Amino acid sequence: MTHHKMYPVLKICAAALVAFGSLAAHAAPSDAARTKVITQTDRLIVKYKDAVDNSKGAVPERAMSAARQALQARAGQQLGATMRALRATATGANVLQLSRTMSLDEARTLAAELMARDPDVEYAEPDRIMVPLFTPNDPMYTQQWHYYDAKGGLNLPAAWDKSTGAGINVAVIDTGYRPHADLSGQILPGYDFITSAAIAADGNGRDSDASDPGDSTTAGQCGGGLPAQDDASSWHGTHVAGTIAAKTNNGVGVAGVAWGAKVVPVRVLGKCGGYTSDIADAMIWASGGAVTGAPANPNKARVLNLSLGGSGACDTTTQNAINSARSRGAVVVVAAGNSNVNASNANPANCAGVITVAAVGRSGGKASYSNYGANVDVAAPGGDSGAAILSTWNAGTSTPASDNYGYMMGTSMATPHVAGVAALMLAKNPNLTPDEVEAKLKATARAFPAACSGCGAGIVDAAAAVNAVTATVAVQPTTQNEVEPNNWFSNANPVAASGTVVNGTMSASNDIDYYIVQVPAGKTLTATLTQGGSTSDYDLYAYNSAGTQLAVSTNGAGVNDAVSVTNTATTTQARVVRVRYHAGPLGKYTLKFTW
Repeated sequence: MTHHKMYPVLKICAAALVAFGSLAAHAAPSDAARTKVITQTDRLIVKYKDAVDNSKGAVPERAMSAARQALQARAGQQLGATMRALRATATGANVLQLSRTMSLDEARTLAAELMARDPDVEYAEPDRIMVPLFTPNDPMYTQQWHYYDAKGGLNLPAAWDKSTGAGINVAVIDTGYRPHADLSGQILPGYDFITSAAIAADGNGRDSDASDPGDSTTAGQCGGGLPAQDDASSWHGTHVAGTIAAKTNNGVGVAGVAWGAKVVPVRVLGKCGGYTSDIADAMIWASGGAVTGAPANPNKARVLNLSLGGSGACDTTTQNAINSARSRGAVVVVAAGNSNVNASNANPANCAGVITVAAVGRSGGKASYSNYGANVDVAAPGGDSGAAILSTWNAGTSTPASDNYGYMMGTSMATPHVAGVAALMLAKNPNLTPDEVEAKLKATARAFPAACSGCGAGIVDAAAAVNAVTATVAVQPTTQNEVEPNNWFSNANPVAASGTVVNGTMSASNDIDYYIVQVPAGKTLTATLTQGGSTSDYDLYAYNSAGTQLAVSTNGAGVNDAVSVTNTATTTQARVVRVRYHAGPLGKYTLKFTW
């Protein structure tokens, strides 16, 4: 039986279902209570109308006037809570710390009360917590069927012939990463955006260390009545990173979808999950925007992978961050969620401008846990009973230990498959916009071989997607001008390159122009004459080097002429092409040679 594991607290959850261990994996204990989502928070996000957007480089005012503080105090009195300014987000909103934890409904009531009292508030909303979306399962296969299986796989090997993702950075906005032999050289400097030391579990708040210390919890740690996470850390971000960019052709471990790409780890999920406000800042920073207190990101990501989520409508804070990232060309790929419900109630899956990913099993049908609905754009392998997704992992339970490989299932696992394909596409054609990436992923997705209602346009087809975006480089034809005199074989103008276009002129009624081409053995020379005007009538002839006529074209006025001759010899042979005036106005013409 597949169980969905959502961390209980103020956070966004990662969208994965997990079975883990070494290559001989063992199943995690099931716990139906993990299906609970976090319905509490102890923070509000408040944006004032005079706030400055810091993501564009400005520094927002963090001081709050006494008048505003007084209005906050009056609003809080209605629900027996006080508020204090905690920090500013990248887009200039204020994160307010509440004096007590309250339900999301209470927090929404408090936000509405504040907006009603203060006309300068642009918006106010709970700072919700998102969590990883896990479900335990026993693995049955050691190979990565999800890359090649004809039904539920990604059709990836054929794409690798044309792109490996080289030159593209993918931000994994998740639990951080563990150093791993199969990720050696694949990880760029990242950042830890968790502001709460309790959630971060690394002894501090935000810093430049994006490594994952573990996210295991004890009973009640994430809220009253909520279960522990089996005292086992998820190593979720490491698993996601491996699916995207694990080293390939190195003789060990697993392969990554876009193994030529690099991963920028951005840590936003810790014990009990992560706050919306932290995740929003992380999206902005990862895509190259400015975040107060964080250094500039020297490795701007073109793709953002968010294998996380929570319930409810898309909040303004998240949508603004998505808009900000997209404005810098970032493709935002998010998990649909693992609750087997309509994704219209899953955040950020229901936000605008994202590529929302559902999960299929090896049969190519909807995975039992996957969310669905009109918000879903495409589907990708996420695994289901009997066939999970294999990737990089860690052997530690609560704290890090040695490198390992593990099996996980979920839309968290489907999402990096799509993010990896987006990297393959962008490496082949870096001029693609986020909308173009989404459109081509949908247009090239293949039909579902099994039932998958509400799973989007189809299963992402890596090879077809890469083929669809291959940048066609406009090859400018070689041109040359006719050089007089060229009125006989002995002074014919040489043409050296196939594709050459000659610009010529018929200057008199007795004008004759000759051109000579050295045609390789077995090649066919084609010469196409474009008349200078609709009433001009010039004719075209072809000869061998001895002067024997091989082909002729004498179409009427304004109609193009063309001749083709094949060199059937085993050595290069000269062929001569003649343009002759026949009737009509004198003037210019073009003559194109190909072989």
